[in-house]
Amino acid sequence: MIIMKGFTGFLKGINLGGWISQFAEYDPVHFDTFITEEDIELIASLGFDHVRVPVDYNVLEDEEGVLIEDGFRHLEDCRRWCEKRGLNMLIDLHECYGYSFDPLKVDMNRHRFFYDSALQERFLKLWREIAERFRDYSDQVAFEPLNEVVPEDVADAWNDLASRYIRMMKEIIPDCRLVIGGVCYNSVLTVPLINVPVQEGIVYNFHCYEPMAFTHQGAYWMYDMPSDFRIGYPKTLEEYRSAGRTIESINGGAVYRDNIREIGKGFFEDIFAPAIEKAKQDGVALYCGEYGVIDLADNEDKLRWLQDIHAVFEKYGIGHALWNYKEKDFGIRDERFAAIYDRFSKII
Repeated sequence: MIIMKGFTGFLKGINLGGWISQFAEYDPVHFDTFITEEDIELIASLGFDHVRVPVDYNVLEDEEGVLIEDGFRHLEDCRRWCEKRGLNMLIDLHECYGYSFDPLKVDMNRHRFFYDSALQERFLKLWREIAERFRDYSDQVAFEPLNEVVPEDVADAWNDLASRYIRMMKEIIPDCRLVIGGVCYNSVLTVPLINVPVQEGIVYNFHCYEPMAFTHQGAYWMYDMPSDFRIGYPKTLEEYRSAGRTIESINGGAVYRDNIREIGKGFFEDIFAPAIEKAKQDGVALYCGEYGVIDLADNEDKLRWLQDIHAVFEKYGIGHALWNYKEKDFGIRDERFAAIYDRFSKII
């Protein structure tokens, strides 16, 4: 039997979304206060072993590509805070110049970046700068090239660019750990489409918000999601599929696969199975960089969902980072989550 590698030091994490990525406006005061050393101390006290730090390109460089030193300072501050408390750190470029996953950016051409050599060179140049600045911390810091490639039909082009990225990063930091995701918003179903140079330190990445009808109920950024739509957990596969028949933005995903078990631990095992097999075959670790439930969902349902997905993560040694620490409609430090915070802290 082939055993899947583990992502040592990145088994239980949480995202710092909304800090230096997906912020409401470019505001130095926000950057200095949204996440502080006290937050990192609290995260460590909860038993997490790492933070995933999404960062948008415009924190690190201006529109002309000139580096912004203050932006890099926030990454270095976070690294130092984590080091003091024994935490690791994953730097995730959440948006790059010329590409964003954000569904609210409706006018963006999400294909162009994957075929535009100038945009790709700028992307690699920024990553070269990040790598040079963090090359001495490869035992603590891992790197994720780009958050959520959306179009499925750019899989080959993305593999080509990700392969170039891997070769460049390995030249700068030979022992670096690189977290590479697939297409369709980093769907677990597309991990088998990843085709990059397999070597030490490569980790396959996916995100899991299944069933979307539950985890994104009432989400304002889903273009046709009714604000008052609610559904519990667990429900039957047919109930979640039925929701997708009337809400096109959730009409897809793993609940529509054939030959999967009803919702529960078995459901997650079934939808993760192809990704687990791919990771075993390639001899790499598997990591879920985002998972979580919107704050609008019932708290008891959230706990049941988290217990089910965590059980499968632990069974297969899949590292994971919960979305999200604060705000962004998923925060565990927010008022609505407070009622289940103590019980949640026992199932991390």
